[in-house]
Amino acid sequence: MNLLKGRSDKLDGRANQGVSQMKQFYSQETEKIMRKYYITLSEKDRRRYAAVEALKLGVGGQGYIAKVLGCDEKTIHKGRLELAELPDEAEYSSSIRKPGGGRKGYEETHPDINEQFLDVLKEYTAGDPMDEKVIWTDLTPDEIAKLLEQKHQVKVSKTVIKKLLKKHDYRRRKAQKKKTMKSVANRNEQFENIQKQKSEYLAAGNPIISFDTKKKEYLGSFYRAGRLYTREELHANDHDFSTDAEGIVIPHGIYDVQQNFGYIHIGTSKDTSQFACDCLRYWWLEHGQKLYPKATSILMLCDGGGSNGSRHYIFKEDLQKLVDELGIEIRIAHYPPYCSKYNPIEHRLFPHVTRACQGVLFTSLELVKQLILKTKTRKGLKVFVDIVEQVYQTGRKVAHDFKENMRIVFDDFLPTWNYTAVPTNPQVV
Repeated sequence: MNLLKGRSDKLDGRANQGVSQMKQFYSQETEKIMRKYYITLSEKDRRRYAAVEALKLGVGGQGYIAKVLGCDEKTIHKGRLELAELPDEAEYSSSIRKPGGGRKGYEETHPDINEQFLDVLKEYTAGDPMDEKVIWTDLTPDEIAKLLEQKHQVKVSKTVIKKLLKKHDYRRRKAQKKKTMKSVANRNEQFENIQKQKSEYLAAGNPIISFDTKKKEYLGSFYRAGRLYTREELHANDHDFSTDAEGIVIPHGIYDVQQNFGYIHIGTSKDTSQFACDCLRYWWLEHGQKLYPKATSILMLCDGGGSNGSRHYIFKEDLQKLVDELGIEIRIAHYPPYCSKYNPIEHRLFPHVTRACQGVLFTSLELVKQLILKTKTRKGLKVFVDIVEQVYQTGRKVAHDFKENMRIVFDDFLPTWNYTAVPTNPQVV
């Protein structure tokens, strides 16, 4: 603070030189605001405020501030001395309000509000007869406030209602898909097996991919859920007839567990086993073999149904053709029935793709591609997108001699869900 005082004395001596050469530091509008603020202060705060402003401006500042605020330069000088004598910052408390000060909360001034609140809600509360902890109400905060006024002559704000809802554990929630529909034999054993396989592949530096097809969409002015900021209204068809579609979008996804990379191949034909295997081929040739040049095997985690169903031999036949072409084995691990939500792609890729596309009308394939390319997360998810326009045939049959000649090796443990496609001529690493 001695430095401040020294500067104050120095500037004080030079200020008189600047009075005759008065400079306009601020605009007239700013000066007007300064004067308005100045007159609202106490006498002590006025001279200190004037002193601070003068110090900010330097040479000529004291005379200028005295003129703007209509005070004496001696007053400003006194303010400077007071500033120099102020104690250090650490000696001040950060709290201005006294402990316990301020307006009391609504519950403190109205101790009956909790009882009145629960009395209103009991008529509009439902619950689960199987679980007494699960209760809910369909009332909005505004409706609760109106009922409180009607029944108890109590007027409260929506903010108070929200605090009461939170206090009594009423929160906005949505149903979570966590109840298993059926008891599946060997369910837990398969989860343990998948975890063991993942650990082995991680240790060996081999790729682990999660594999699935997302819900198909139609091209055209079809309604899509979600909101987004627009300058104009978005108008969709009032009815969704597939006959009006300009095309179809079938997003097939591959999620690289180690890299946190997602790969979406947009199909325009049918979701078949051949389409699924083609997506796997494109991923390996374009990305996989570059990321894993020393890989000897690929672990593929997938559901038990759809184009890559665990019981479909047409998928195994297409898979065998693929490994023979690529020269690398692919090990398949299917999640048990009713457990598809545990597949990593279902919570690490697809929800984020959905969010990137929400509310936008799919009017072209290129638009869909650009939307999906924008998919990202705070954890660094990166997504690659390609369009697959090949036409795929449905209703294909397995070759009559495939089962006798296939090189699909089934595990001894739960063979329906665990097997490996071995290439005829494995690549040499």
